Amino acid sequence: MSNSKNITSTNKYQSESILQKRVRNFKKIKRAYYSLLAIGIAYFLSFFAPLLVNNKALVVKYDGSYYFPAMGDLLGEGFVSHYDADYFGQDEVFGEKRYGEPHFRELKKQYKSENKGNWVLMPIYSYSPVENLLGELEGNPPTAPDSKHILGTDNRGRDVFARVIYGFQISISFALIVTFLSYILGILIGGTLGYYGNKVDLYGLRFIEIFSLLPFLFIIIILSSFIKPSFFTLILLLVLLRGWIGITYYVRGEFFREKARDYTAAAIAMGASTPSVMFKHILPNALTSVITFAPFALISNIGTLIALDFLGFGLRPPTPSWGELISQGVAEDISYWWLIVTPLFMIFITLTTITFIGEGVRQAFDPREYSKLQ
Repeated sequence: MSNSKNITSTNKYQSESILQKRVRNFKKIKRAYYSLLAIGIAYFLSFFAPLLVNNKALVVKYDGSYYFPAMGDLLGEGFVSHYDADYFGQDEVFGEKRYGEPHFRELKKQYKSENKGNWVLMPIYSYSPVENLLGELEGNPPTAPDSKHILGTDNRGRDVFARVIYGFQISISFALIVTFLSYILGILIGGTLGYYGNKVDLYGLRFIEIFSLLPFLFIIIILSSFIKPSFFTLILLLVLLRGWIGITYYVRGEFFREKARDYTAAAIAMGASTPSVMFKHILPNALTSVITFAPFALISNIGTLIALDFLGFGLRPPTPSWGELISQGVAEDISYWWLIVTPLFMIFITLTTITFIGEGVRQAFDPREYSKLQ
């Protein structure tokens, strides 16, 4: 019976594709596998941050009707009606007439004191990353962590915890988009150079070498002096100015090697078109270096965003940013430790987690491990 089970298990592994064997091998590297699960779950939950960390109510019951203001942040303002303070009967806030967006924390207190059957359900943490809290703070910002603001506030009176949470989503999204677009451009250019070779490769490589000498940081500084780049503008600049160059060299080398294989010659002899040979036959066999390079590209892109935000040439304020928080902590006073320690801790955890994933991917896709994938 035992021998039968062993034979079945052996047959199952022998029938696996190389990719399946690599995935199985990756799962054996526990710190990489659990790191991938942890950061994947955290990133998924970050898209629901408007329902967890926000100054807008999840549900408002007013005069027998129900409203869902926070859904506007989650799905877009087009999915909900516009609300103002008078609409919910909030005429006075801090002794002044208020127009526009209701103050939902104060509205909750107001409804509770009126005891008319109206109520407000707030998120678990009821502060927004861009909300100015100067009218509520005890003392001048930055304020130290306390029971209301567990990681304190920054020099604009904004809650640090909320900014760190939203900054995580922005940093990971930024790095993923930059990496994805850089890979598309790098694969197209590197594949073309490696497949055609000769003068195409010679002139193309010289152009890349000259282009890579352009001072990336100086160009960003010059552009930022007359335009304040948005999220997607900064992504585009990063991809076009630098992101594609590294992966181009990797793909070029892989295409040079793979185009000399017998399967490539067989595909050409069978009449396959050039794009088919390049991207249907060669590219799948050249993906090892591309995939193993990806986690470290993510780390590089996160670091670039943090550096640009720290220097003041990144995303436009008041966009939540780890680099901008560190810049505040350094500029204000080193005694405001929470402005430095909090984002640095988040950066350390995030980059360490991605590094573990990268090491696991590299080991699982290492060609020298083929003999061990049994």
